[in-house]
Amino acid sequence: MRIGVDTGGTFTDFVILREDGSLESFKLRSNPAGPHEVILAGLERIAGAAEAEVIHGSTVATNAFLERKGARTAFVTTAGFEDLLEIGRQNRAQLYNLTPGPKPLLIPRRLCFGVHERMLPDGTAERAPRREELLELKRRLERAGVESVAICCLHAYRNPANEQQIARALGRRFFLSVSSEVSPEFREYERASTTALNAYVGPLMHRYLEALERRAGARLWIMQSNGGLLTAAEAGRQAVRTILSGPAGGVRGAAGAARESGFTRIIGFDMGGTSTDVSLCDGAPRETVEATLGGFPIRVPMLEIHTVGAGGGSIARVDAGGLLRVGPESAGADPGPACYGKAMLPTVTDAHVALGRISATQLAGGTVAIDPERSRQAVSAIARALGVSMEDAAAGILRVANATMTRAIRVVSVERGVDPRGFALVAFGGCGGLHACELAAELGMETVIVPEFAGALSALGMLMADRVRDYSASALQCEDIEAVFRQLEQRARQDSPGARLERSADMRYRGQSYELTVPWRGRAPESVFHAAHEQRYGYSNRARSVEIVQARVRAVTPVTPPALRAAAGGRRSMDGRRSVFVNGRWQEMPALAREAVSPRWTDGPALILDAGSTTLVGPGWRFRRDRAGAVVINWKR
Repeated sequence: MRIGVDTGGTFTDFVILREDGSLESFKLRSNPAGPHEVILAGLERIAGAAEAEVIHGSTVATNAFLERKGARTAFVTTAGFEDLLEIGRQNRAQLYNLTPGPKPLLIPRRLCFGVHERMLPDGTAERAPRREELLELKRRLERAGVESVAICCLHAYRNPANEQQIARALGRRFFLSVSSEVSPEFREYERASTTALNAYVGPLMHRYLEALERRAGARLWIMQSNGGLLTAAEAGRQAVRTILSGPAGGVRGAAGAARESGFTRIIGFDMGGTSTDVSLCDGAPRETVEATLGGFPIRVPMLEIHTVGAGGGSIARVDAGGLLRVGPESAGADPGPACYGKAMLPTVTDAHVALGRISATQLAGGTVAIDPERSRQAVSAIARALGVSMEDAAAGILRVANATMTRAIRVVSVERGVDPRGFALVAFGGCGGLHACELAAELGMETVIVPEFAGALSALGMLMADRVRDYSASALQCEDIEAVFRQLEQRARQDSPGARLERSADMRYRGQSYELTVPWRGRAPESVFHAAHEQRYGYSNRARSVEIVQARVRAVTPVTPPALRAAAGGRRSMDGRRSVFVNGRWQEMPALAREAVSPRWTDGPALILDAGSTTLVGPGWRFRRDRAGAVVINWKR
């Protein structure tokens, strides 16, 4: 048995793949103060969980960083470069702000230390660190009360010998994050930032995973940001690779579920309780090695995901200028939307409840009782501030949220040179199906797919993920790129015997500052780069010379994914007919259980109800359920 667990801001999702191939799912309310307690409670509900494999999408590293609750960390680098993290790049996030505020730091300057060593750009060790200096460094770190140390020396990506010597001298007294192991890539600042972030969140992640694996009694795998799996021990050492752990599961789930329904060109739209994640998949999910979290660059392989602060728990308010705002602040799991009964915060979920799209016994399969009257009261407060009806205020909240999410989809499509009209929108998460038709209409997309287990698709995607390890090495000024690939592949075979090896390379036109990662075809790799450059930027120059910056190898150990099949037909209706406010007026429409949706095309409008999500099929759309259990919705021509 294998169990996928996705810890979200509002709910924790569980998907169980039994030995006979059957799938089950349920949700529990998340506990931000103790996410492991919710996971353990869920595993206790599953018979035989102690003998299972648990695949977990963890937010521990992300939350520790965002809340600045990481370990007390020191930064060790080449003498003279102690200010590297503070100086960073002289890019201006706000171009016309002449007085920007100070840059936030994870590691204060007093905890940045220099070591007299020097590695040249070609990997020649000009100066090795002295033993006496390293012993004094260790004493200074101990006096400073440091728990974790980030080590990032000049040009260690070409030769890690000096970094390794420093790490050996510091011993096991500290949690060590070594740049040549975490991110062996050129560009000192980005490498240092990645290494520092890993050191900052690593101790917390290590303790969390160690305790969770011990108490769960099951083998634990962790979802990486690149869409593959790591062991708990590996994730504890390289926590920075789990920064997008949960959203990566959603991307894998969307791609896998869409493939079962016959679609390979999709835009994933994951709307949860706190945020919305969007991604583009044209045959395979897009990846990047350049990302930014909270203003800090991260340079490790990860899926290309764009996140905005719009979710079911996003709080609506009227600002000082009288404009309606929605998010990015969220009511989260506690106190939650007004309908949860703990507060009177008007949220996107409350707008749906007020408009009849979510009933009192529907949320999370009826396990979470809600109070529709509190939703109407909360939204009415917004209506009074705007001077409109309650219905118009609720519809306005949803339009503002839709505008935020539409812009997010444009970021991963139009701004990347891709026309979204040639793609299907895969909607999932608890609220995804309620907004999907409206977003698709705004973007000119004619097909929406709401997969089976849409409310827990990130957890399901973790069951579809392969076991993955990534390796990279600098190829700048390298005359024998094949030798670099062979060295990486040798390491990959030692760590992952029998794995499938995939080559790729970071390439650029000579003189450019940044690269594109493209598959390595062996023969004529330049032609692959030219095509990728044309697609991304709208032009290519085949007469211009191309250089290889970084060689990459990925070791993939395939995992048999679960087969998605439509569940047997159930009740013809879950709630009969319901009055729903759509297109400016109340309309009667059927409320169908997913199992009751016909495989033949049926005209909307309609509500389709799952245990973990709801789908609104708007007027002008038609829908059916396919063999994989997905609800496929098409715009009627």
